[in-house]
Amino acid sequence: MKLKLKKFSDLPKLRSSPHPCRRQRKDGRAAAVSAPVPSRWRCGPEPSRWRCGPEPSRRRSDTGRGHAAPLLPPGRPTRPTGRFALGLSRSRVLARAPGRPATAGGTALPGVRARGWVKAAKMAQRRRLAEDAGGRRGPTPGSQRAALYVHVSGEWPYCEKRCSYCNFNKYIPRGVDEAAMRRCLVTEAQTLLQLSAVQRVESVFFGGGTPSLASPHTVAAVLEAVAQATHLPADSEVTLEANPTSAPSSRLAAFRAAGVNRLSIGLQSLDDTELQLLGRTHSASDALQMLAEARRRFPGRVSVDLMLGLPAQHVGPWLGQLRKLLRHCDDHVSLYQLSLERGTALFTQVQQGSLPAPDPELAAEMYQEGRAVLREAGFRQYEVSNFARNGALSTHNWTYWQCGQYLGVGPGAHGRFIPQGAGSHTREARIQTLEPDNWMKEVMLFGHGTRRRVPLGELALLEEVLAMGLRTDVGITHQHWQQFEPQLTLWDLFVANKEVQELLEQGRLLLDRRGLRCSWEGLAVLDSMLPTLLSRLQEAWQQRTPSPVPGG
Repeated sequence: MKLKLKKFSDLPKLRSSPHPCRRQRKDGRAAAVSAPVPSRWRCGPEPSRWRCGPEPSRRRSDTGRGHAAPLLPPGRPTRPTGRFALGLSRSRVLARAPGRPATAGGTALPGVRARGWVKAAKMAQRRRLAEDAGGRRGPTPGSQRAALYVHVSGEWPYCEKRCSYCNFNKYIPRGVDEAAMRRCLVTEAQTLLQLSAVQRVESVFFGGGTPSLASPHTVAAVLEAVAQATHLPADSEVTLEANPTSAPSSRLAAFRAAGVNRLSIGLQSLDDTELQLLGRTHSASDALQMLAEARRRFPGRVSVDLMLGLPAQHVGPWLGQLRKLLRHCDDHVSLYQLSLERGTALFTQVQQGSLPAPDPELAAEMYQEGRAVLREAGFRQYEVSNFARNGALSTHNWTYWQCGQYLGVGPGAHGRFIPQGAGSHTREARIQTLEPDNWMKEVMLFGHGTRRRVPLGELALLEEVLAMGLRTDVGITHQHWQQFEPQLTLWDLFVANKEVQELLEQGRLLLDRRGLRCSWEGLAVLDSMLPTLLSRLQEAWQQRTPSPVPGG
């Protein structure tokens, strides 16, 4: 068993493992899956009578908290070699001139740094307006826009204390040189933006251990570098993960001045006993106090996380917590489940019998009851684990679920983009060096710390489009699918398949002029449907006539 933070959504912080839709053979090639859907795409919790295979297990993401996680082959990452040379020549230039570093330390943010990012963004806009004076600017093609995830550490991915359930890439700080970390983040962001040839960054997400422990200077420096390197609209969504004890009022004000306009708060629970069990450093009172201050500083732009499926947790009291939270929260709520992850304190306690194992049936009931309560409160379940009202969806996480490009900056970060700046036309899954010290050394040497890169084949990308898109209430529109596969339509794939027809007749799956999507009932049991859908995609792919268009 593992004690693992499992978020019902998450594409974002999964680590190296086989591609979720394909098994690896000894010769390194992929074989079609006939087994249950891989855990990272499971949407639990669901009663065991619905599940296919082991309990869903997924790392937390906002989506992560919401981040989508690249799906990479197993094995220890190696140093960049081969075709990396195309990116390294540019990287070395950037490494010598990473930009003027900001001063480390302190919570107050000098106005010049905050104004610097805003000024850079406005200058970029004016530049593009001047360039397009001859005509109206059209939408930026998908291959030229991306989201940016920053796993930063000045204290990131450092934490004041390791929680009992967490096995994320984080460290307890030991004399951290945040100024050096800041320079490396700026350098790597510049390198990857140049390598990807991205012309527009639509959102930025600062995640990690406890990002709110870092200096607002770091946030401002990264945003300023992005705005100078590409088009970063002044109203782009810029999210910061925060914990209740790490972001007092003055610090929230400084982050606001630095360019952050959305917070994702890890409340986890409103029960002090549960918070102590989880090893959290805040109380329920601290959480509500910080939530009130966050809503004052970021009105309509505050997301909160609530955990379910804890040892000895029961449905009634948990629903009471959710209803209490609804009296205090803003317009975005994420629900995710605790599952066992080897190597954590809670795993050891459960293994030794000092704590009962989480009950998946109770967790399933909590999830079903919880989503009903949120719907009654006016929240739209726009993704398996994410709920929003008043249009407060997470733009950044939506990029993951729509299989858009995203760049991952910082130790252990993941990204998926086409390195057009190096002459490539194939999307790659990339993972940065995990250990902060080693990552910094590589960035100073090469301009980036990419440890592993894996080209994504057409089928692998379509599997991801299918599995990720069905996690949303919109599902996969015909237009969206055709952007990735213009020949093999959703009708071709599923309308004549007997097993899919059964799902349609049961009302769990919908296929119509809009596209393919789950019903309200089906969204909760997507795990049980994905094996059928992915198997059908793989079968049709093997039988299809090769597309004359490279890469679809």
